[in-house]
Amino acid sequence: ARDCAPPAIGHCAGLPKASMVAMSSAVPAATLAVAALAVPAAGFVATPAGAAARSPPSINSQAASAATTVGVASGSDGAASKIGAGVALGALTAGAAASRSRRKVRAQRQAQPVSIEEKRFPVLSRRPPLGSFPKMPETVHPGVVSGQALRDLLQHAKDNGYAIPAVNCVSSSSINACIEAARKMDAPIMIQFSSGGSQFYAGKGLDNTAFHAAIAGAVSGAYHVRAVAEQYGVPVILHTDHCAKDLLPWMDGMLEADERYFERHGEPLFSSHMLDFSEEPLEENIELCKKYMERMAKINCGLEMELGITGGEEDGVNNEDANPEDLYSTPEEIWQVVDALEKVPGDGLFTIAAAFGNVHGVYQPGNVRLEPEILGKAQKFIAEKKGVKEEDKPVMFVFHGGSGSDLKDIKQALGYGVIKMNIDTDTQWAYWSGIKGFEEKYHDYLQSQIGNPDGPEKPNKKYYDPRACMRAAEASTVERLQKCFEDLNCVNVLGLGPPDQPQNVLGPRRGGLPA
Repeated sequence: ARDCAPPAIGHCAGLPKASMVAMSSAVPAATLAVAALAVPAAGFVATPAGAAARSPPSINSQAASAATTVGVASGSDGAASKIGAGVALGALTAGAAASRSRRKVRAQRQAQPVSIEEKRFPVLSRRPPLGSFPKMPETVHPGVVSGQALRDLLQHAKDNGYAIPAVNCVSSSSINACIEAARKMDAPIMIQFSSGGSQFYAGKGLDNTAFHAAIAGAVSGAYHVRAVAEQYGVPVILHTDHCAKDLLPWMDGMLEADERYFERHGEPLFSSHMLDFSEEPLEENIELCKKYMERMAKINCGLEMELGITGGEEDGVNNEDANPEDLYSTPEEIWQVVDALEKVPGDGLFTIAAAFGNVHGVYQPGNVRLEPEILGKAQKFIAEKKGVKEEDKPVMFVFHGGSGSDLKDIKQALGYGVIKMNIDTDTQWAYWSGIKGFEEKYHDYLQSQIGNPDGPEKPNKKYYDPRACMRAAEASTVERLQKCFEDLNCVNVLGLGPPDQPQNVLGPRRGGLPA
């Protein structure tokens, strides 16, 4: 402001041009300079190092400050200066009205859909999600869903007899493959991170004391999903997988990230989290879930809890020698959970991963005995307890250990209210299979940097470029997930139709990328 000539002072302070001219003619230039210094530009407030940031002062407070400054600076000028102060105050008041009008117009503009030409980065803005789907509830939108949108999406799945694939991801590449598959199948998807997968996402070279690497990796993966999910145009549930009691510092760190994100955006960073206290006594399992659900309900974050043990081994958790009785939940145990969690204050959402013989991993046929009827019996028992119809299926169930399961068992589980099925082992193999197939196809081009069957001087960069084999892995994963969507009846549920062919695709010629 010191460098502004008097005619520009009104502009510096956010004043209309006419008011600026009136001020410059009624008040001495020196006085105007002091007034300009007293009124900071709206929206920009300098904060000393180490001090907390402050909100910009309101236009009205700026007006009062300017008027006071003018009066003090021109006390010796008499009546003319008082007139000048009045003019300045009136001009600033008029500017405040104009500012309110501009804000109203700006809010109306933000509420309108943005065009495809605009860059859409919801993580970096405060604008609400955009878009809806012909076959979905109005609350469900492209991108990460939470709160009421999450509740409506899961209810839609239960009412329409399909389940949403939930895939454990360990890199941005696997995330992209999952969301690409969802768009091809015209369906929602769930992206989830385990504690080990979260640590890998951050980097195995990063120290994980107090689970700092796992927290950082999960948050990083969540931001990646939020940055791209809306671009693909499908609803995505952002979830975390098994959190046992000894992993609670990891959960606490993610919930802190949820709460910070909620303060800025009005929703949690993650859609939901899973707590797995199945190895603890039932009463302790329920009490811990209630404690965390109270915290999560305040930020509209969903809870998945596990009841009974999922057998097999996954991500360092080995239950291959679990007591067979623990692999099967009872209707009474499930009701005990429902009754307790429904009493938690707030409008919390929860799902239950009840055990009905589920096993992580893939085994020879006959080695795994699933009993989906357990879920059906539980729905009937709990419907009677709640006084509702059995066909209402009052519980939202989750199917763990989906890889390698018999299709008959999957379809039966869907009929009993399963709205989500976890897939990890099968997609791991699909990703590896893509790399393996790429190596077999181009083996002779991958033995050295220079020299291949086309000539000893021919370079091989376009073959060993990591993007080439990674894209082949993604294409293989997409193909495997398409079968998963079909098995879960989760096809053409959004109403978008087939996706357009991607344009301006860059990268190496090999792998799954078009030339």
